[in-house]
Amino acid sequence: MTRPLAVGVAGLGTVGAGVLSLLRQNSDIVSARAGRGIAVTAVSSRDRTRDRGISLEGLRWYDDPTALANDPAIDVVVETIGGSEGPARALIQAALAAGKPVVTANKALLAVHGAELAELAAKSGAPLAFEAAVAGGIPAIKAIREGLAGNRITRVTGILNGTCNYILTQMRERGREFAEALSEAQKLGYAEADPTFDVDGIDAAHKLAILAALAFGRPVDFDAVHVEGIRQISALDIRLAEELGYRIKLLGIASCSENGVETRVHPCMVPASHPVATVDGVFNAVVAEGDHVGRVVLVGRGAGAGPTASAVVSDLIDIARGRHTPVWGAESFSAVPSIGMERHSGAYYLRLMVVDRPGVIADVTGALRDAGISLESMLQRGRSPGEAVPVVLTTHEAREGAMREAIARISALDAVLESPALIRIESP
Repeated sequence: MTRPLAVGVAGLGTVGAGVLSLLRQNSDIVSARAGRGIAVTAVSSRDRTRDRGISLEGLRWYDDPTALANDPAIDVVVETIGGSEGPARALIQAALAAGKPVVTANKALLAVHGAELAELAAKSGAPLAFEAAVAGGIPAIKAIREGLAGNRITRVTGILNGTCNYILTQMRERGREFAEALSEAQKLGYAEADPTFDVDGIDAAHKLAILAALAFGRPVDFDAVHVEGIRQISALDIRLAEELGYRIKLLGIASCSENGVETRVHPCMVPASHPVATVDGVFNAVVAEGDHVGRVVLVGRGAGAGPTASAVVSDLIDIARGRHTPVWGAESFSAVPSIGMERHSGAYYLRLMVVDRPGVIADVTGALRDAGISLESMLQRGRSPGEAVPVVLTTHEAREGAMREAIARISALDAVLESPALIRIESP
């Protein structure tokens, strides 16, 4: 009888406790699929007294998480502490240096230090698995790294942050402004007390950097990701998007062409008929496009104890079975350059609040014309002479740099009362 795989879990928050719970509740299924039992035998967390809703009796407890890496009775280390520095990084470095397999849900650490950790894993021959780091319970990592391994992937797009997706859904369905929708998300536990990483797009950018590295066979490069959040999205823009046949989503978009790799996170106008437009609430979506498979769409829960623990345990089963692939899916990397956001081309939504008086629209369209930008449509609801009215313009494909130049000129017009709202139009 093969002895059970002994697991040490560092971090007993939502995800860590969820891993213990799943392994106990589904021990028969896990054992059958892993070919042996998988059991947590040791843990590390800062607070020994907190009730986590699951018994910790009989488990060895370490105050210092790096001690898990040095315990000879532990076969695999699971890191659910979080953060790109500090104890999480020290633990994973120590475990890999000791030749011990690691499973992590830490997208920030992988996005920032993924190249270094992959080198450590390669030197020691120890697996570094991270299915839980992107899109929670959706098997996005395995789909791209393994399921689509025979394809040349040209594009990966996703709704990668459930907090932002929930807020935008509430704004659309209930007509709420951003601050009100955020407050509700915090009360329900969908948003942190400090929501910066989520609503400013940083969390989604960490995940996109990981997906881009896997999809395009290049070193992970978080610094190359253009990042914008959703704080500036208004209920008015949500309503106007609906009128135009779009829904606003925070998307992570990575694309590869002969010119290089473009990685960006920002709000997008998505056609209402597109599958991604209907992914609401806390759900995530990942869309990959391969040269032979075409488009693959994965949708599911992107966070929470159950979905994330599901992804962690899938990695543990792989390790128990001896299934091991290179961290970033390839033995060597391509030298594809990154493309800066200023070189992006696409269609745009531009919403202005202007004084309703003769000549204003001519001044606005003149600024766009001088920047070489062609209009597709214009929308103005009602007349209110001398008062502020919204004017919406959508463009044909234009360069980002030209659009920024035009916006600077438009913002300087005395009839434009606030900074223009700019949202890119995408068809994922």
